Amino acid sequence: MTFSERVVRLALMVPPGKVTTYGRIAIAAGGGAMASQSVTAILGKAYLAGQRDIPFHRIVYADGRVWIDDAHRAKRLKLYKEEGIVLDAKGFIVDFRDKLFEFI
Repeated sequence: MTFSERVVRLALMVPPGKVTTYGRIAIAAGGGAMASQSVTAILGKAYLAGQRDIPFHRIVYADGRVWIDDAHRAKRLKLYKEEGIVLDAKGFIVDFRDKLFEFI
């Protein structure tokens, strides 16, 4: 299994109501710290290739901040609310450590 295949498999493992980080996925997939920068591109390519069930909203920055652009804002905020993930006014997960999913 390639690094990219492992990244996709790991992203799909994050359960509803939990989040993980780009770095945790990269390391669990066998990459180093810098490999976290490739996670988004790998998942984007997998999505375009037909893997439509990737929970992008469950993958966040190491400090608990979420990425939301205007095009995805309403959908992602709805998903966070449905999964019990609360964000503060600056886009950080309120109880980040409690919501953090570890692959170990």
